[in-house]
Amino acid sequence: MADNKFAAYICSGCGIGDVLDVKSLEKIAQKEGKMAVVKNHSFLCNAEGVQMIRDDIANDGVTHLCIAACSRRAKAEAFSFPTAAVSRANLREGVLWVVAEGSDHDEVRQEMAEDYVRMGCAEVKKMKVPAGNPNKAENKRILVVGGGMSGMTAALAAADAGYDVVLVEKTGSLGGFARNLVKRVPFNAPHAEAQPTGVEELAAQVAGNPGITVHLNSTLAETAGSPGRFLAKVAQESGAVTEEAVGAIVQATGFTTYDIAKLPELGGGQANVVDQAGLEALAKAANGGAIKRADGKIVSSVVFVQCAGQRDETGTHLPYCSGHCCATSIKQAMYFKDANPDVDTVVMYQDLRVPGMGEDFYRSAQKKGVLFTKGKASRVAGGDTCKVTFRDLILDEENTVDADLVVLATGQVPSAGVDLDAWSAVVTKAEGGDEAAKAQREEMRSTSVLKLTYRQGPDMPQFKHGFADSHFICFPYETRRTGIYAAGPVRRPMDMFQAQEDATGAALKAIQAVENASAGRAAHPRAWDLSFPSARLEGCTQCKRCTVECPFGAIDEDERRFPLFNEQRCRRCGTCMGACPVRVISFENYSCDTVGSQIKAVNVPDEFEEKPRVLILACENDAYPALDMAGLQRHVYSAFVRAIPVRCLGSVNTIWITDALNSGYDGIMLMGCKKGDDYQCHFVKGSEMAYYRMSKIDDTLKQLGLEPERVATHEVAITDNVRVARMINDYVAQLQDIGPSPMKGFG
Repeated sequence: MADNKFAAYICSGCGIGDVLDVKSLEKIAQKEGKMAVVKNHSFLCNAEGVQMIRDDIANDGVTHLCIAACSRRAKAEAFSFPTAAVSRANLREGVLWVVAEGSDHDEVRQEMAEDYVRMGCAEVKKMKVPAGNPNKAENKRILVVGGGMSGMTAALAAADAGYDVVLVEKTGSLGGFARNLVKRVPFNAPHAEAQPTGVEELAAQVAGNPGITVHLNSTLAETAGSPGRFLAKVAQESGAVTEEAVGAIVQATGFTTYDIAKLPELGGGQANVVDQAGLEALAKAANGGAIKRADGKIVSSVVFVQCAGQRDETGTHLPYCSGHCCATSIKQAMYFKDANPDVDTVVMYQDLRVPGMGEDFYRSAQKKGVLFTKGKASRVAGGDTCKVTFRDLILDEENTVDADLVVLATGQVPSAGVDLDAWSAVVTKAEGGDEAAKAQREEMRSTSVLKLTYRQGPDMPQFKHGFADSHFICFPYETRRTGIYAAGPVRRPMDMFQAQEDATGAALKAIQAVENASAGRAAHPRAWDLSFPSARLEGCTQCKRCTVECPFGAIDEDERRFPLFNEQRCRRCGTCMGACPVRVISFENYSCDTVGSQIKAVNVPDEFEEKPRVLILACENDAYPALDMAGLQRHVYSAFVRAIPVRCLGSVNTIWITDALNSGYDGIMLMGCKKGDDYQCHFVKGSEMAYYRMSKIDDTLKQLGLEPERVATHEVAITDNVRVARMINDYVAQLQDIGPSPMKGFG
């Protein structure tokens, strides 16, 4: 501490000085915040104001800054001082813009601003300047697993950007599922005709690119390490094993078609009933001529049954739409019409889904005589003459249509590897000595794609329906395994054009990962963050909560069973910090102390002043921006709240709740991202973990003699600026009805 020098800089611009008593704020920073240097400026973020701070750092030895101005989400570039620890007190969006004007509010507004200055000074006192990870990871090669259209596109995108690529394909040739297709759905103007797949040309580009090393007839035998330092063992069919050191991984292992044999009611397994892949094989064999059935008969009538085993609400088949099937059936119907316009072609659909320019393709098929019938098939009988029984959804009546061939649109099943939930259950049994479980564990591992050495399991966690997990809104390629990205139909159902776009995005994210790792920075979403977690091991109880609850598999155990942090895998969410019951995990610039000191710095009025205090712990990714947007839109909310941004709701340690209650806060609001199957949490599981922990806080409240309503947890989206202001006001009103906390005066 002796070498540290603390300074506070207060801005009076943007109307702050017109409404707030800046001189009083200076006194708070100097006397209560114990800041050695306190200055105000009329326009702190302009060149003159920023230079003033830089001069104090360079010439006056200032090491720690509290900037009392706008939100930490604003002017981040202007207030970037890499050699100093910086806290931000939010006077503009957090006070000036959300408290109603008028003499009745002047006092509470000023109290609010003074508390934020106290909090900013208290926070920076507990911060250190992150030194960055000294254990730099320099490998920038990209490993692509899967040599289909997605994998080849990802490999070429990375190679074109100047990065060496290793591509592993389990078969003897590149191309994947696309090799089985006669043509592909059109992806450029005029979107009227099916187009060549281009798979041969793409494969030739990959094979001829000097920056891409291709392993055919190969799979991964083991993948260890972390971003910038992965080591993949590539096993050839011959038995040889090659080790490839890489910095990031793109998994583009594609999909398989839903097993037609699971659809006996729709003729699966019967003669002359095929799926879309089966129809492609028949069309390839025809080579542009008349398409024949397996028995050699030329097809003169064909019915395409959409959503076969898809969009199923019974739980028996696929619950989702595979996205490409309607356009694929249109393409395949045109195979018949192009060979012989007299072939009867019927596409039976419930909802025809052809996004993008698919409408033009649909109109083109109509012009060629393809019939589209809105109906739901209930039964298909195969044979020499197939019969399709369906309900006509326009006429609302049962009908039957005959055909030489029936094509079922069965959809995509991701090739994502082992389901980690099932894996964990088997491993638990195996570790308990169950011999059958041991055999099952080895069998499951053999079906794994990545064969990761992570303690959490051999593959990436899976999202709904077996697709590789990714943040579908904000970070669509990123998974819970840092530096490993999902691309193409292994991530979600999609057509070939979407898969190639997806692969390019995944390749770019892989490049970002290796660059961040080489600079010692965090991965997304805190890609600028040089901090990383550490544990005070002498206080560790080896409870393993941090290793289990880390969403990203970034924490292992050393030989003494203490937590072992893998900095390259860490996303800096702080979920481990929130999980730790003895509070021994921290970051240099974010810890139980940095937040706890802010909570304790607030001046909590006694019960006679009738000024409740409500603590808001707001996720910095969605909830805190929503609070800022409420200010920007001038949505008024109570001046009795004090908001502290947290990296993720998963980082909230229950000690903060206890400290706040003991300090006399009347209520606590936790605001985090949406959890569940369609989660919006930037750190995937953080919000869910917080809800689980807070569900157990009732016992603590009862022990303290407090009402359960004094701690409330809310899901908040980044767009909820109107709702969040209303939510705060309603909660403050509820607390005023309940009455002041009985803990006031005991803090």
